[in-house]
Amino acid sequence: MHTRSTVLFAAGTAAFGGFLFGYDTAVISGAIGYLGRVFSLGPVELGWAGASAIIGCIPGSLGAGFLSDRYGRKNVLMLSAVLYAVSAVWSALPNSFGEFLVARFIGGLGIGVSSMVCPTYIAEIAPEQHRGRLGTMFQISIVLGILVVFFVNLMIQRMGDEAWNEALGWRWMLGSETAPALVFCLLLLAVPESPRWLLLAGREAKARELLRRMAGDTMAEREIASVRAVSGSEEGRFVELFEPSWRRPLFIAIGLALGAQFSGINAIMYYAPEVFKAAGATTDAAFLATVWVGVVNLTFTFVATLFVDRLGRRMLLLVGALGQVVSLAYVGRGFLAGDGGIGVLVGVLGYVAFFAIGMGPIPWIVISEIFPGRIRGRATSAGVLAIWVGCLIVAQTFPALVAGIGPAWTFWVYTACSLVSALFVYALVPETKGKTLEEIELSWKK
Repeated sequence: MHTRSTVLFAAGTAAFGGFLFGYDTAVISGAIGYLGRVFSLGPVELGWAGASAIIGCIPGSLGAGFLSDRYGRKNVLMLSAVLYAVSAVWSALPNSFGEFLVARFIGGLGIGVSSMVCPTYIAEIAPEQHRGRLGTMFQISIVLGILVVFFVNLMIQRMGDEAWNEALGWRWMLGSETAPALVFCLLLLAVPESPRWLLLAGREAKARELLRRMAGDTMAEREIASVRAVSGSEEGRFVELFEPSWRRPLFIAIGLALGAQFSGINAIMYYAPEVFKAAGATTDAAFLATVWVGVVNLTFTFVATLFVDRLGRRMLLLVGALGQVVSLAYVGRGFLAGDGGIGVLVGVLGYVAFFAIGMGPIPWIVISEIFPGRIRGRATSAGVLAIWVGCLIVAQTFPALVAGIGPAWTFWVYTACSLVSALFVYALVPETKGKTLEEIELSWKK
């Protein structure tokens, strides 16, 4: 296979894990209203329905760090594909709310694994001058998965009346993930292992062969020399993250992760139809508006792809976070205006657009770049863990916040969190564009 084709196919396949990530996390948005009526769920139980997959993400992302450092990135990605498939089938066929929670927890394990390993794999195979652009493929795939499942949910919702949707529609929504999960399994059979992981595992001959296919002979030898220069002979340990050299990147990873989630993105992605209904929209209009959320999310993620290696990570994070502040403030105003949901829709679309160019894709790229190679899997899992902890808090508390302080004040809380994120980026996050992973690693030591 041609050099560029090898890299693009491998990165694209890993990014397809992001498609399943987005599909699995957002599929609940269409089903949750019907699920709540079928199982007679209150606000707290609805929170658990939305958060059940996220609970699985936490051990999934943590375990993936150790497993991918020990057994390789490709093998662990295959594990995530199997978990997605099992969850899709079971979550469509539960006989009780407890069974549903277990099925979604299994899907969450798959999300946690892929959310940690996919961006790490892409970062390790991508040339440094294109690493940002290839890294955004993961986020593009996430938002594409979200858009596709929003559209699938809309089509299924329109197949019958409310009674049909309560009986069968939500099951078809959740079970529709089975097909892409099987496609992911098949694609993974054809991708190579990460050459950098092979070098760290002592399999230099195989790593050299892959690097020559991906980058040519000269670049292959340079990459091998670079990895040797910064890696030790022993497998890294998680405790190394707390050494003085790595405290700042660890703090940056956790701060970006929590900042992205506390802006409230998953209040939109998990509960979008319910948000628009609360603002005065009809059921069909709410589902249609949710599709527009997916379209805007995908469109502006492509904008991030165009500029991430030109303007850099830091600039996009700052512009995105400040844009979120304005948009979320307008969402809160829209709820107070009582205009049938138009103001809320405009504010939500603006918020999603700014999230998609900054706090959506860029933290995944930065977290996958800033840690040393010998503990990259474990270290990345710490940042990804913070993402899922933040996501869990938002998904679990959103219904209760809306019931307690109202939707306007809920979104103003997210406004304040976005402002804090902008200040965090300005004060602490360095620029990493155009640097090799080894150059970034050495910069912390300096």
